[in-house]
Amino acid sequence: MDDSYHAVSFKAFGCPCPTATCLYRYRVGDVLRVTGFYNNAPQFRVVGRQKVVLSIDMDKTYEEDLLKAVTNATLLLESHDLMLTDFTSRVDSSSFPGHYVLYWELGSKVKEVRVEPDPEVIEECCFTVEESLDSVYRKGRRNDKNIGPLEIKVVRSGAFDELMSFFVSRGSSVSQYKTPRSVPNEDAVKILEAAVDSKFVSRKIPSWELHELHSSR
Repeated sequence: MDDSYHAVSFKAFGCPCPTATCLYRYRVGDVLRVTGFYNNAPQFRVVGRQKVVLSIDMDKTYEEDLLKAVTNATLLLESHDLMLTDFTSRVDSSSFPGHYVLYWELGSKVKEVRVEPDPEVIEECCFTVEESLDSVYRKGRRNDKNIGPLEIKVVRSGAFDELMSFFVSRGSSVSQYKTPRSVPNEDAVKILEAAVDSKFVSRKIPSWELHELHSSR
């Protein structure tokens, strides 16, 4: 997705727009909601933006979808007195098939207790994230086999503070900084990789049924 602007004209549909050309200006990635029609011209408003954060083949995982999937997975941590303090992601295409990588920084709900995640729990988190993603992703995993198993890399405490310092040094504002939910920047990836304590991959393949191909169109 880029941030370039485009315009679309509805003059031919009889739109009562006050401008001579009847142009609506929007950015690629804008999410529009049709609120009604005037003659044959759609009336709409911009309700937000969707940003693709991860993509390997035909799959396109948006930030909102990734957040929901991660939230579902973190429910598994609660019974183990663990919590997710921050995360980001990237696509690893160094081997075929490429796969999603999530960097998780975990904390303990119990004070002064060392964080030692149970491998089976984090592997199940990997699967839960995959199972929560859309049918295009799951088809790529189960049917097309062009997406590899999702991987979670648990990083040491403070790793995301180091990541913030890196982006601030590159010009980001401290007061407006938000952890990016994907890190294509190679130098940022190196910071995270240097902080990895343990790695886990999904041991199960997410579900996908043929009928989902038609329902997603």
